[in-house]
Amino acid sequence: MSSAFLYRDGGLSAGPVPLAEVAAAVGTPAFVYSADAILARYRAMTGALAAEGLDATVCYAVKANPHLAVVRTLACEGAGADVVSEGELLRARTAGVPGERIVFAGVGKTEAEMAAGLEAGILQFNVESEVELQTLDRVARDKGVRAPVSLRINPDVDARTHAKITTGTAENKFGIDHAQAGAIARQAADLPGIDLTGLAVHIGSQLVDLAPYALAFEKVAQLFGELRGGGLPLRRLDLGGGIGISYRDEQPPAVADYARVAAKAVGHLGVPVIFEPGRWMVGDAGLLLTRVIFVKRGVKKSFVIVDAAMNDLIRPTLYDAWHDILPVAKPAPDAPAQAVDIVGPICESGDLFATDRALPPVEPGDLLAICSAGAYGATMASTYNSRLPAPEVLVAGADWAVIKARPDHATLLRQESLPAWLAPEADLGAEAEVDRQSDRQESMHAGSRAAS
Repeated sequence: MSSAFLYRDGGLSAGPVPLAEVAAAVGTPAFVYSADAILARYRAMTGALAAEGLDATVCYAVKANPHLAVVRTLACEGAGADVVSEGELLRARTAGVPGERIVFAGVGKTEAEMAAGLEAGILQFNVESEVELQTLDRVARDKGVRAPVSLRINPDVDARTHAKITTGTAENKFGIDHAQAGAIARQAADLPGIDLTGLAVHIGSQLVDLAPYALAFEKVAQLFGELRGGGLPLRRLDLGGGIGISYRDEQPPAVADYARVAAKAVGHLGVPVIFEPGRWMVGDAGLLLTRVIFVKRGVKKSFVIVDAAMNDLIRPTLYDAWHDILPVAKPAPDAPAQAVDIVGPICESGDLFATDRALPPVEPGDLLAICSAGAYGATMASTYNSRLPAPEVLVAGADWAVIKARPDHATLLRQESLPAWLAPEADLGAEAEVDRQSDRQESMHAGSRAAS
């Protein structure tokens, strides 16, 4: 269990804030994040990199958890941002990250996104192909500027992580093949709209072994030295992110060891280095609160049916991912554990959070916490089955606030429209019905919160 969430006075808490109090106020399911835990991770990484003598900039990978309050928490500490879309760029800027601390990555940037990055004055584009380089050159020349570029190198290194989040092998869509990098770098240096600043590498997510990092960093450092020695004006390295967390029994490396590996590989080059952690920064700092609806005793299995679902947290369905699941009310030390499947209410057999998971006895109305849900949780959520998105809550010390409220059904329905041939005047009363149903739903939720 993350140190961000511990049992206090018989209940799971975020610092001094009881999670049962949060659930009673905002309902379930709900995401809860600890600002203190996020800041502790950022300070640990910047401290470890500084201790190794690296001139490092930490650019938080916004895709892990793009909430403005999360990005703002890090921006106030001086963090930059790693973005992969115009939307993430806008979020980072809105949260207070200056353009000169933003890296724009991604294999498929559109011309509009390139233009937005140039207008924001970003630190660099991580370019992943020759055709992207040529397109960016043209967009920059049209604007009368030069685009700062680091070439993302694919070092053909197996990150030894899940196949769907590996990005550094020759079979992956990401980056420029190591063997072609020299020719493309020389081409970049000759393009009038391109300012070639350096090289970048990122081999995957949820890495818990330092050996792939060491190999990838050494490869890119050797290439950097060769190209710089050949007269190319390289002055910066981007070593990406991807350091993992412990969802189950993984043993992620200590951040000090990670920093040591990076320094050993690239420190002799004497250039500024960028790091782009995402999951490591926020994953353990968040959880998903959910309430038991039913306990269904089957012939061969027992099911704990909760009010969260795969639309809220898709990782178990998508990746067969493990998340620890804890009762919010601290169980007695001698409470017997029973193997159960913990599932959601969606009409899919894949709507599950755990199978054959040992859990103390629970009853309808009990609260559970699905741990390590601060990364790739709310950001990957949907409204499948027309379910309402879960609210998000940020805790800082003894204070907490709703940073994204749960919308009502009327709000979601109003985002849609009927074409004229399906919306005769006789049916315009449907909007009033939406409002009545919304009022009814809010009344029911209020009653549920009061009962809890």
